[in-house]
Amino acid sequence: MHRKRMEKDLSELQTLIDAHFETRKKEEEELLLLKERIEKRRQERDENIRQRAEKEKERQLRIAEEKARREEEDQRKRAEEDSKKRRLLTDASATYGSTLSKAERGRKGKKVTEREKKRKILGERRKALNIDHLSEDKLKEKATELWEWLHGLESEKFDLLERIKRQKYDIQSLNRRVDELNAKGRRGKGKGAARKK
Repeated sequence: MHRKRMEKDLSELQTLIDAHFETRKKEEEELLLLKERIEKRRQERDENIRQRAEKEKERQLRIAEEKARREEEDQRKRAEEDSKKRRLLTDASATYGSTLSKAERGRKGKKVTEREKKRKILGERRKALNIDHLSEDKLKEKATELWEWLHGLESEKFDLLERIKRQKYDIQSLNRRVDELNAKGRRGKGKGAARKK
């Protein structure tokens, strides 16, 4: 009996061991499948990251090329505008000078109007701006010089406007005083005439 129980226990133990190894074998297979899936997913993720990095690099290159192209276009436009301005200034100065001389010749001794005087003075004051050969530092110096000259003109204009305002005020106050004196003189004449009668 003891032997039968031992055999029975042994067979149960063998069954349990077989079941344990069976489940362990299944778990190992599942573990291998899981590792393969994880590896595959990691490779896919790495590939996606690599593709995104390439796309970002291409996008950055496109942006840099577009920016360079726009800057080049802006520089070209600025250069064209500068050349147009220079051309217009030289044409205007040549036309302006010839217009003045024609107007002076056409008048032939007639009285020169104030407007023509102003034009002549402005034509003499305005110098041709020859900046084609200047370097960047010289251009900055020239710009500073022109700005200081303009600032001086603006301050002179302000001083003259203030002087004109003051003179207008003085004229108005003097006119008022003259009117008051005239009014007093009339009243005084009226009283004196009444006395004489």
